[in-house]
Amino acid sequence: MVSHRRPTRPGPARGIGATVLSAAAATAAATLGAAPAGAEPQDTRESTKARVDQLYGEAERATEHFNKARENVGLLRGEVDRAQDAAARAQEGINRMRTALGSMAGAEYRSGGIDPSLALLLSSDPDTFLDRAAALDRLGDRRAVLLHKLQQAQRRIAQTRAEATGALAGLERNRADVTRHKRTVEGKLARARQLLHSLPAEDRESFGHASRSAGQEALPAPGAASPRALAALMAARQALGSPYVWGADGPSAFDCSGLMKWAYAQAGVSLPRTSQAQRYAGRMVPLGEARPGDLVAYRADASHIGMYAGNGQVIHAPYPGAPVRYDPVGMMPVSSVTRV
Repeated sequence: MVSHRRPTRPGPARGIGATVLSAAAATAAATLGAAPAGAEPQDTRESTKARVDQLYGEAERATEHFNKARENVGLLRGEVDRAQDAAARAQEGINRMRTALGSMAGAEYRSGGIDPSLALLLSSDPDTFLDRAAALDRLGDRRAVLLHKLQQAQRRIAQTRAEATGALAGLERNRADVTRHKRTVEGKLARARQLLHSLPAEDRESFGHASRSAGQEALPAPGAASPRALAALMAARQALGSPYVWGADGPSAFDCSGLMKWAYAQAGVSLPRTSQAQRYAGRMVPLGEARPGDLVAYRADASHIGMYAGNGQVIHAPYPGAPVRYDPVGMMPVSSVTRV
C-alpha cells in the first residue's frame, strides 16, 4: 500500500507568456479535436492509483480505530457485568442485615416497648440478673456492629452502582465509536473500489503489485527464532490465501492486526487487537536484526502490521481484495520491528 507520488509538473507560466501559451493550447485543441475515447493520460492513471492506495491506507487506519473501539466495548461490557454482580451480592448482604435488625426491633416491640435494660431490672429472677445483663450488653454490641456493617455496605453498593453507571456510559460511547468508524471504513473502501473500477483492466490487474513495488530489503541471515515465534509463523503460513476482511481476526478471514493476533494465539500468546498496541507487545529490535515471527509495523502511526517470514519478506493481510500473502519487507516505510 505504498503511495505513488504524482509526477511533478512545472509551475504555470506567468504574464504575457501564459496568455500566449493558453491561446496556443486552445487553438491546437480546436484544430486537432478531442482526444480519442478511451485514451487516458498516464499521469491521470497514476494519480488514480495513488488515490486508491491512499484511500486503502485511510481505510486501514479507520479499521484499527474500529478494532480498538470494539475491543473497548468488550472490556467495558465485562466491567458492567462485574459491577452489576457485585452490586447484587452487596444488596443480598444488606437485605440480610436489615432482616436481622428488624428481628431485634420486633422482639423489643413484643416486649411491650419497654427498654430492655429497664425490663431486666424489673425481672423477678435476681439470681440470673448478671447473666442477663451480660447477654443484653452483647446484644447491644451486636446491633451496633450490625448497624456499622450496614452503613459500610450501603456506601460500597452506592460506589459500585456509580462505577456500573460510568461503565455503561463508556460502553455507549464506544458503541457509537464502533458505528462511526465502521461507516468511515465502508465509505473509504467504496470510494477506492469506484476509482479502481474506473481504471483499464490491465491497470486493475497490476495495481496489487504496483502498490507493493518497493525493493526487497537486503537483510542479514536471521538468528534463531523462538519456538513460539516459529509456531506463530507456521500459523500465519496456514492463513496464506485467506481473504482480507476488515475487523476480522480469523480463522477464515483477517485484517492486518487480526492475522497477527490469531497467529500468535495459535502459539499460546495473547496479543492486543490493534496494530498500534501490537508494536509494543514485546521488545523492539532493528530491522537489520529481524527474525522469523517478529512483528513489522508500517507507517509512522503503525496503522499496518505484518510478520517477518525471513528472506526479506513478510506475511500480511494487505487490503480488501488482496488475500493474505508474502510481500517484500520494504513494501512500505517500516516504523518498528517487535520481538514478541
